[in-house]
Amino acid sequence: MKILVTGAAGFIGFHLVNALLERGDLVIGIDNINDYYDVNLKFARLVETGISRESISENVPIQSVKYPAYTFLKLDITDRSNLESLFLTQEFDAVVNLAAQAGVRCSIENPYAYIQANVVGFINILECCRHHGVRHLVYASSSSVYGNNVKMPLSTADSVDHPISLYAATKKSNELMAHTYSHLFGLPTTGLRFFTVYGPYGRPDMALFLFTRAILAGEPIQVFNNGEMKRDFTYVTDIVEGIIHVVDHPPVASKKANDDPSESKTAPYKVYNIGNSSPVRLMDFIEAIETKLGINAKKELLPMQAGDVPMTWADISDLERDLGYRPNTPIFEGVGKFIDWYREYYKIKN
Repeated sequence: MKILVTGAAGFIGFHLVNALLERGDLVIGIDNINDYYDVNLKFARLVETGISRESISENVPIQSVKYPAYTFLKLDITDRSNLESLFLTQEFDAVVNLAAQAGVRCSIENPYAYIQANVVGFINILECCRHHGVRHLVYASSSSVYGNNVKMPLSTADSVDHPISLYAATKKSNELMAHTYSHLFGLPTTGLRFFTVYGPYGRPDMALFLFTRAILAGEPIQVFNNGEMKRDFTYVTDIVEGIIHVVDHPPVASKKANDDPSESKTAPYKVYNIGNSSPVRLMDFIEAIETKLGINAKKELLPMQAGDVPMTWADISDLERDLGYRPNTPIFEGVGKFIDWYREYYKIKN
C-alpha cells in the first residue's frame, strides 16, 4: 500500500515508518519537526530512515538513501494548502495520523498549541482523506480520554465524557470528528487509544527517559503521588504491530453497536485500546530501571500533578477478538532495551 504517516519524526511515527518499509509498503512521511522537545533526537530518527538533516527544507520531498520506497517532507498538518497539494499529487491507500501536540501537563500551560495541532490539524487530515479517496484513516487517540474513570480495566465501551486535561479533550474531539466523517462520508476511521508508550528513541519528557537521565547523573527523580500509581506501560514495537494490524483491517458499520460507543451502526468507525493490559506499579517500574543500570535512584516523593490519574489499565478484548493481536513485551525486557539504546545513543559507558 501507499501510506501517509504524519508525525514521522516522532517517537511512534519513526518506528512505524521503519516497520511499514520493512514489510514492503510505499511510505510518505511528514513532520513539522517542532521544538516541543530536543529536535536533535527527531533528526536522529530521520537519519535512521535515510533522511539527512542537511537535506531537509520546508515542503520539499526528500528521497531516503536507505529506503527507496520512503519519501519525507517537512510539512505541518495545520498547513492546509500544502497538505491539500500533497494529497492531490499522491493517491494514498491509508493515512496514519500520529502528528499532534503531545503532553498532558503542557496542555494546561499552552492550550492554544493543542487546539491548533490536534483539532485544526486533524480537521485538515479528515478533509483531505474525504476528498481524495483514502480507504482508511487510522489516528492516535490516547488513554488520557478516560480521565478519572475508576472501573478497571478501562474499556472502549466506557463513557469518556469527563476529560481532566485539554490534551485529553482534544483527543476525545478527534474521535467525535472522525465518527462524523465516517457517518456523513463513509470514510473508514479507526482511533487508537495508546497506553504509556516507551522504548528506544522515546520522548525525553516521558518518565523512562527522565528517570534514566537523572539516575545516571546522580540526581533525584521526581516520583509523583508518592509513587502510588500504576501504569499500563506498552513497548513501542507492540504499539507499532498493533497499528499495522489495524491499518490492514478497515472498520465497517457494526450491527452490534447498540451500547458500545467504540463502534457505530451507521458508520465504518472503530476505536481500540492498545496497551499491555498488565499495569505496573510505578515503584516496580523504577526498580526495573535501577536493576538494569545497577544504580539506586534518589527519590523525591511529590503529590499528584494536575491532569494526572492514579492508574491506567487497558481492556484489549476487542483488539484480540477482532484482530487476534495482543501486546506482550514484559516491562523488564522493554526497559532493558531502552537503556541499551540510551547508553549507545549518548555514548555512556558506565
